[in-house]
Amino acid sequence: MIPDLTHKLDRVFNPKVIAVIGDKKANGYSWLKSLAHFTGKLYSVQIDENEMPGIVEMGVTNVKSLMDIPEPVDFVVCAVPRKVLPRVLEDCIRKEVGGVTAFTSGFAETDEEGKRMQQQIAERANAAGLPLIDPNCMGIFRPKLGIRHGVDQYYGETGPVGVIAQSGGQATFITTGARANGLRTSKSVSFGNAAVLEAADFLEYLGQDEETRAIAMYIEGVRDGRRFFRTLRQVAPRKPVIIWRGGQTEDGARAARSHTGSLASSMAIWDAVARQCGAIRADTLDDVLDYLKAMVFIKPSTGDRVGLISMSGGQAVVTADAFARVGLRVPALTERSYAELASFFNVIGGSYRNPLDVSWNFNSTDLAQRLLGILQADENIDAVSMEFGVGAMQRRWRRDPAFAEGLLNYLVRYKEESPKPFFITLFPGKWEAEALEIREKLQERGIATYPSFQRSANAYRRLVDYYRAHAREA
Repeated sequence: MIPDLTHKLDRVFNPKVIAVIGDKKANGYSWLKSLAHFTGKLYSVQIDENEMPGIVEMGVTNVKSLMDIPEPVDFVVCAVPRKVLPRVLEDCIRKEVGGVTAFTSGFAETDEEGKRMQQQIAERANAAGLPLIDPNCMGIFRPKLGIRHGVDQYYGETGPVGVIAQSGGQATFITTGARANGLRTSKSVSFGNAAVLEAADFLEYLGQDEETRAIAMYIEGVRDGRRFFRTLRQVAPRKPVIIWRGGQTEDGARAARSHTGSLASSMAIWDAVARQCGAIRADTLDDVLDYLKAMVFIKPSTGDRVGLISMSGGQAVVTADAFARVGLRVPALTERSYAELASFFNVIGGSYRNPLDVSWNFNSTDLAQRLLGILQADENIDAVSMEFGVGAMQRRWRRDPAFAEGLLNYLVRYKEESPKPFFITLFPGKWEAEALEIREKLQERGIATYPSFQRSANAYRRLVDYYRAHAREA
């Protein structure tokens, strides 16, 4: 294990100087372009004279050796061939750089020679105490400082989500997908074959990171299972940890061996680890994003009694089915709630059991406020979930923007002021573009939205399970 690792990773994730070794035109200078908005100083290290004009054209200072950089280097990105990597690492050790990520592939995931070379560089990095994020990976994403590993990622923003992924592709999908769902990333790392630093190292680091409130992990295998279990058990009670394990099937496991050299392990073991540690299992990218939204946007709760608002009778039935299917309850309201509903509710085309089939009763902000207020006050209800009817609502929004803004402001205020969890199902139907516009407005204001009742129910179920698991430990 690398000594003083937390301090060293602080330097890696907060660099003032970055060097990119080996970027070239054939790759579109992808690393230098990805780092074009880095807030610190960026150098290129390239000895090929043919590559230099393109690098200079981007305004990046090029040197022929890492040792030619006149100041300390905090983070190095290596994009060099496999046979060159050991020599570059020796330069990094001599230069006393803060940390290195090796995009270079062709190690344990390919052949016996690759395994031997991976072992060799791991031993050298460990002996030197060099934090090597390696090999066969995309490294770190720190949007606040403009550090990206792909031009599709954003910069200049930060948020509460930490991401740990063996796959650079999945790190990109999770971070960009999270932003599309209103969630920004604090720090993200893709660590590939995990020859030196592995999942437990980054989990321990993000577990202590004050910027990070929830952690999403994509894991194909762990090197030290006992240490991963201990670390997960320490971190999960402090902040939600969502684990998506790649290679769940025989075919998937074979793909994982070719991807990161990870060995197969039973899903039963992963399930037991997640259950014992109070972590949250995810099986797809959609799961990861849905559960992240729940953990960040929805208030903590152990209550499983849900008050539902739907826009039609049929939707009321399938909403109730979706929530009951995952073990949540949809109970009757109190007599006091029914008495208040009876005083104004138009039952033509609607009904006010639970779910409330509101139909025509949701045509003003005042009525919405009254309906949601009744559920907030009802002692039989722990959480409130509302369907947002895109078809009728988008027509009303275009006709009456003041209504739209008033309703949106009220929903945000309700979510913030109500002691009960609140979230929305935004079923798009044929209005995909309109649903996206409304979803962005809601999510940018911190309201969790889901495209189906089942995904709403699944996400809230995970939230209840998480807080129940850790309430028992408290």
